Amino acid sequence: MFPAKKAAARLQHAALCALASVSLLSSALARANTLPTISGAPATSVMVQHAYAFQPSAADSDHDKLTFSIRNKPWWAAFSYSTGRLSGTPEHTSTFGNISICVSDGTSRRCLPTFGLKVFAPSAFPVISGTPATAVTAGNAYSFKPTAHDPNGMRITFGIFDKPNWLNFNHTTGQLSGTPTAADVGKYAHIGVTASNGLHQAALPSFSITVNSGGAQLPPGNVTISWTPPTENTNGTTLTNLAGYHLYYGTSQSSLNQKVNITNAGLASYVVSNLTSGKWYFSLTAVNSQGVESPRSAVLTTAVE
Repeated sequence: MFPAKKAAARLQHAALCALASVSLLSSALARANTLPTISGAPATSVMVQHAYAFQPSAADSDHDKLTFSIRNKPWWAAFSYSTGRLSGTPEHTSTFGNISICVSDGTSRRCLPTFGLKVFAPSAFPVISGTPATAVTAGNAYSFKPTAHDPNGMRITFGIFDKPNWLNFNHTTGQLSGTPTAADVGKYAHIGVTASNGLHQAALPSFSITVNSGGAQLPPGNVTISWTPPTENTNGTTLTNLAGYHLYYGTSQSSLNQKVNITNAGLASYVVSNLTSGKWYFSLTAVNSQGVESPRSAVLTTAVE
């Protein structure tokens, strides 16, 4: 009888071992993980100031939560670790290499092939057009707005040089506007309006605006001095760096002891104010960007009542 009991015990032990093996096998099968999948073909170039975006596709047959990662991300781009979206707008030309986007289910990871991204400059220049009015009467409003566009769709910003002090300028729209007073009567030359896409610039032909008095009288003690802006150096070469003028004046031709620094190179007239009655004498010099001053002009005289 005892051997039978031992045999039964051995059979029971074998059955328990078999059940344990089945249980271990079942646990191993439960722990088996399917790799996630990721796909997509990111663009490898983008133009400066244009939006870039890439969204990979990813899935996991085990329905595990997926998270994304990136290596060598371009500094101007944003990356979503929950969706894998890479997006941004570059402002400068550059090249980025070995970019890698991966997805993980918490256990395993898969990656797209590494890729490069080149930010390139447009080949075309912006276009600007418009014909500004060249005269306005003191006391009347002046306004000019150019038309500009960029063939590559890039953002345009406007610039101006030698702007008359009585005018305002909008760098977003290019609008030039203002109302001159009797003290602004004169001619303002070499005004330039430009359009830039950040890399290339186009400009309107330079123009002048003459402010006419229209019968308006300057206040007592005010004198308008007008001149023609120089275009050549004293040696006959073209003047390219005119920075402004020095206006000298006084009550004696031999003692022009008062001075005005005029920093607008495009100005062609200036109103001297608060002069006392009597004779006044005036002389003008041109100054370049290095501070070199031309010889003085001939002395002009006028009587102030």
